[in-house]
Amino acid sequence: MKLLQVDFEYQGALGDEMSKALVGLAGSINKEEGLIWKIWTENESDKLGGGIYLFEDEASAKSYLEMHSARLKGMGVTKIRGIIFDINLPLTKINNGPVFKGKII
Repeated sequence: MKLLQVDFEYQGALGDEMSKALVGLAGSINKEEGLIWKIWTENESDKLGGGIYLFEDEASAKSYLEMHSARLKGMGVTKIRGIIFDINLPLTKINNGPVFKGKII
């Protein structure tokens, strides 16, 4: 498994407005190859949007990051940060991290 963290400057609607405006996009993300889940992130005071994603493998995470970055650039977003992380599963399990989804380690 790989964790992908993406954030970017976002001047659009947040909160309930964002939820209503992007429901279609959220649904389409579920169809991405290798995606297990996504947590949407927003920070109104710093004008940031983004997400934390869990993918089955690094190839899926890289492919999604490339596609998502191109989509954001097409929307006029220029400062995009995407980082792929390994997960320390033993420590994450101690802290009840939501990465196990029926898996036993």
